Amino acid sequence: MLSKRMQPLTSQARRSYVELMFQVMGRALQAISEVDEVARDEIKRLPDGFLFEMQVMPAGPKLIVEHTGDGRLRFLGDEAPRPIDLSIQFKHIAHAFLVLSFQEKTSVAFANDRMLVDGDVSLAIRMTRVLNRLEAFILPKLVAERAVKEYPDHINFPNKLISAARIYLRVATNLVETARA
Repeated sequence: MLSKRMQPLTSQARRSYVELMFQVMGRALQAISEVDEVARDEIKRLPDGFLFEMQVMPAGPKLIVEHTGDGRLRFLGDEAPRPIDLSIQFKHIAHAFLVLSFQEKTSVAFANDRMLVDGDVSLAIRMTRVLNRLEAFILPKLVAERAVKEYPDHINFPNKLISAARIYLRVATNLVETARA
């Protein structure tokens, strides 16, 4: 058990990690919509202007992406220009940390009542498929298998490597552009 002095430090470390992961995930969602046709086809089925949020309740870290049309997502940071259409919410920072550090699959966290969906469940399933595809590409296979419900068999190593490189390049470019602004 953690000592009382270590608990605030551990909580702050988890919060910082979750904030960082939301920044990376938001940019990576934008990137996969720019480089992967399968993800773009999935995203095209979302309404134009659709706002997706993933956050820690009640007012913790969050990421927001918008479907700008034609299967493209744009990372908006943590500020929504209008009401959110779909929100996936972790009930506690520790729950978000478990999922975002790949210690627990999203499906297991949902089954264990660690998160909730506010919005259309069919749209949540669609966004979860996009997130799973993203994780399958950008994470090492061993880690991705722990993160997603089912690792896609059709992603071979060369395809994974090329897609991951393209996604990471877009994320890095986005970070540099954001830093300049």
